[in-house]
Formats: sequence, C-alpha cells, structure tokens
Amino acid sequence: MNTIIIRIMLLPVLLGLLNACTMGQITVRASMPMIEGGIVAMNRETDLKLAKAAIPANMGMLEGMLVKDPQNQVLHELAAQGYYGYSYGFVEDQDRKRASKLYYRGFRHGKAALAEYDLNEAQLEGRLDALQEAVNRLDEDAVPALFWTASNWAKWIDMNRDSARSLAQMPRAEMLMRRVLELDENYFLSGAHLFFGVYYGSRSPMMGGDFARSEKHFNRARENTGNKVLLADLLQAQYLERQRFDRAAFHQHLQQVLDASADLYPAQAFINTIAKQKARELLKREDEWF
Repeated sequence: MNTIIIRIMLLPVLLGLLNACTMGQITVRASMPMIEGGIVAMNRETDLKLAKAAIPANMGMLEGMLVKDPQNQVLHELAAQGYYGYSYGFVEDQDRKRASKLYYRGFRHGKAALAEYDLNEAQLEGRLDALQEAVNRLDEDAVPALFWTASNWAKWIDMNRDSARSLAQMPRAEMLMRRVLELDENYFLSGAHLFFGVYYGSRSPMMGGDFARSEKHFNRARENTGNKVLLADLLQAQYLERQRFDRAAFHQHLQQVLDASADLYPAQAFINTIAKQKARELLKREDEWF
C-alpha cells in the first residue's frame, strides 16, 4: 500500500519532467547516439572527396536539430567542431572570406555552448579580468565548449588579421584555450598544445612570439598522442619553421607527414589525410618562401 501511495505521489513529478521537454527535443536527444556514431565514422574517413560532400549535409542536420532543441549544449559543441573541421580541411586554403564566415558560425555555436555553463557573451566581450575570473570557475565539463569556441575564434581572427579590431580579440581566445590546457591537455588530440605551438611560433619574438615555447608545445602534442597525429609536424613546419626561416626543418617535417603510413592512426585517419594533403601544397611553395 505504501508503494502504491509513493507512486501516485511521484506521478505528477514525472509528468512534469516529460512536459518540460517537447516531442522535438525528445526526438533529438534520442538521436544523439546516431550522431556520435556518425562522427566516429567520419574520423575514420580517408576519401576527402566523399568527406567534403558529406559534411555540409551533416551540418544542415545539426542545425535542424538545434531548431528543435536550441539549448542543447552538446549539439552546439558538435556544430562548432563541424564548422571548424570543414573550414580548415576544405575552405580556408581556397576562399579565406568564406572560411571567415564559417569559422564565425562555429564561434557562435561555441558561445551558445558556453552560455550553458553560465559564461555569456557579455562576459566574453567584457573586461579581461572579469572574463578570466569567469573562465577560472569552469571545470572539466566545459572543456569541449572552451576548446571549440577558442579554436573557431582564433581562426576567425586569423582570417581577418588585417583588422586591428579583430586582432585585439586574440587574448580572449587565448584565455579560453589556456583554461583547456589547465583542465585537460589531452583533449582532442592534445589540441591545446597545437594551438599554443602555432600561437607562439607564428610571430617573431619582437611581436610576442617565443620559438622555444612553440617547439615545446609541439613536442608535448607528439608525446601525448604517441606521435600518431600528423598535424603536429604540419603546423610546426607551416608556422614555426617558416617564422624562424629554417628551410631544412620545414622540409623535414612536411616530408615526415607525407612518408607516414596511411594506417598510422585509423581512428583519426581523416585528420591525418587532411594533413598529408596540406603538406603537399606547402611543399610546392618551399622555393617561394625560402
């Protein structure tokens, strides 16, 4: 009898929880395992033409799901990741203006995800000391939102580096990524170390660059990933070795990317295939740069 009474008392609570979610939200959330499976499959893809054709449709699907579930923080994180990956892999080398728009869309999704952790747009645009305090309050759960927001933000800034107003935002993106480094240096293939390898290696020391720190971050990324992620060598050649004008190291790192086995890291074959494609294009410009 007591059990029956308890169930009756709990019934309004359960009905309230169900009513809090619309049918659209329930459908979206039930579909999340399929989305996650699709991401795993895409990460294994080695046919770049197939990936280039598939990603826009997947992005359209994510955007549609967000119409039904606009506060879904995981979907915003996935959308931010998707816009970054598509722009980096297939757009920025051919059309920087379009890449800028796509990175900004990724940035907006990142901001929406951060809002679910009580880091709002006003704080992102406000005083640096207040932003630092807000970022310091975030824990490991916010790492994906921090990472993809900072990644898209920094790339958008890079696409608009002729604008002083854009460049002035870089300390904010750096602040978010610094928190990622503090909370989980291994997140997304040690991506925070790659970020800071580029951050310190892409500028001369007179402009705030630090070649020793850049190399340390690239080496740490290699160590953390068992030297299986080719982006470390690609980015070190593209940014650090070009900046310190070391042609031999530039060539060596890119050749290592091209010589790497196609099955070096099957779970991240897509990223490594992108790295090989970019390495070939960078080597074509070696005589021009050196």
